[in-house]
Amino acid sequence: MPIVVGTLVLVQVARLPRGERRREPRALWLWWAGPEGTAPELGLLWRAYVRRFDLEHTFRFLKQAFGWTSPRVRHPEQADRWTWLILAAYTQLRLARGCVLDLRLPWERRYEASRLTPTRVRRGVLGVLVEAGTPAKPPKPCGRSPGRPKGRLSGRAKLYPALKKSA
Repeated sequence: MPIVVGTLVLVQVARLPRGERRREPRALWLWWAGPEGTAPELGLLWRAYVRRFDLEHTFRFLKQAFGWTSPRVRHPEQADRWTWLILAAYTQLRLARGCVLDLRLPWERRYEASRLTPTRVRRGVLGVLVEAGTPAKPPKPCGRSPGRPKGRLSGRAKLYPALKKSA
């Protein structure tokens, strides 16, 4: 394994808010890797740490609402294509924030259009799609498909080795 040079940064709380004084603050260790001989910019390091919550919630949304990990693809190229489709759909949701109505549940707070979450945009985007319409013509019915000939099997799927994280 290659040696990775980095810097460990210890973050300690100097003062707790009024309601949090009954528990002992825990130490927070952050790791930073950058050009050798340069010190980490602490403000940037802290902002990156705080932004990790946004990333974690985005990945959870993509997995639960869009089914990012649900298809059982057989080829790595299919997995890449599926990921790009999911990202394109997520980008369209982010761009549609200003066009949708806020359909909130009774217990949710009101937000301005620029602060709507992807879940709330997803609730209201159907109205935009109906209003926009589609340039496609309706599908034409056709005869029954012949399908696979009788007695013929589709064959076994090609197996790929599972990727495992190294220790």
